[in-house]
Amino acid sequence: MSIKVLTFGCRLNSYESEVMKKQAQEAGLDNAILVNTCAVTNEAVRQARQQIRRAKRDNPDAQIIVTGCAAQTESMSFAEMGEVDLVLGNDDKLKAESYKSVPSFGVPIEEKVKVNDIMSVRETALHLIEGLEGRARAFVQVQNGCDHRCTFCIIPYGRGNSRSVAMGPIIDQIRALVENGYNEVVLTGVDITSYGADLPGAPKFGTLVKSVLKHVPDLKRLRISSIDSIEADPDLMECIANEERLMPHLHLSLQAGDNMVLKRMKRRHQRDDTIAFCQEVRRLRPDMVFGADIIAGFPTETEEMFQKSLDIVEECDLTHLHVFPYSARPSTPAAKMPQVKGPVIKDRAARLREVGEAALNRHLQSQIGRECDILVERNGLGRTEQFTLVEIANGEPGDIVRAKIVGATHRHLMAEQIS
Repeated sequence: MSIKVLTFGCRLNSYESEVMKKQAQEAGLDNAILVNTCAVTNEAVRQARQQIRRAKRDNPDAQIIVTGCAAQTESMSFAEMGEVDLVLGNDDKLKAESYKSVPSFGVPIEEKVKVNDIMSVRETALHLIEGLEGRARAFVQVQNGCDHRCTFCIIPYGRGNSRSVAMGPIIDQIRALVENGYNEVVLTGVDITSYGADLPGAPKFGTLVKSVLKHVPDLKRLRISSIDSIEADPDLMECIANEERLMPHLHLSLQAGDNMVLKRMKRRHQRDDTIAFCQEVRRLRPDMVFGADIIAGFPTETEEMFQKSLDIVEECDLTHLHVFPYSARPSTPAAKMPQVKGPVIKDRAARLREVGEAALNRHLQSQIGRECDILVERNGLGRTEQFTLVEIANGEPGDIVRAKIVGATHRHLMAEQIS
């Protein structure tokens, strides 16, 4: 074994894991396991700890280096694990020099921790990579950090304040990925619709999307990761309306469907804002589908408030739901609010998932008989333009195959290639 990476959480972590591996290899690190953690929920942190113990048990001679958002926010708790040799902060994990000297066994816990003040980081450099191992699509980081302080969220303390990557390097990276055979690129970050506020001239995210599509004409598919719809700018809306290479799928950072809950979350949108956004986007792009993050059981949430979250799934015609049972994160304002009881949170999350599954099933059934272009991923599976999972027997990973949808299960579509 040389270097193995265990990745938890978001798409940005997937991208950064590839950068970490490259930097560690350049530093000459060998026989090591890099654990890139997530801090979004207590469950994500628990899973990381579990995998660290398993990794050490299965590879007793390997060095274990833990990094990512949970390592940034809970560095000492990971350092106290006997299996862990080094804890790196989110900024240091992307630097080759961080991997050049791993502390020897038995050193004081404090020497195992290399975590700086993430709020002091002012810039985000684009790390050029040739692609991502085992993935049919490539991810490009355009932004990091977040300036907002939602009451439930610990991520700004793991990622720092918002920093944007200049447009030139982003376009160069995407052009290189296309030359390396990638047909689809995903723009990713922590709060990508805040892109550009810290750059000269303060360009908007839509300006970046326009520039990518203009200056990389050979890119076949451009996809956007999670967005905050309240920050959608006119250029982005224009691209949604007119650019066929911009994929018709948007994942919304929604979080709740009730205005009082949204206010207590310190979100910047209200229920009607989301509904109006979805209606306008569908007017511009009728084939658009939406995913959304929704939290079940936020503190003070009543049954009536929760019903608004159930209702908004249908009102916005959401297709791909990510349901999060509320998880109190250390030092966040929401953790100090009156909490909803655990069994109630669990029940609401299950009901929300049930509504989401029904919405997905309606979408799947509506696609039967249609023709689409499928990006093949692996093992006979791919994704439509709308990011719907589809079973197809033809094509190699990374290929785009023209196909007809011939059936559906409760989870995915089934397609046959059009000759």
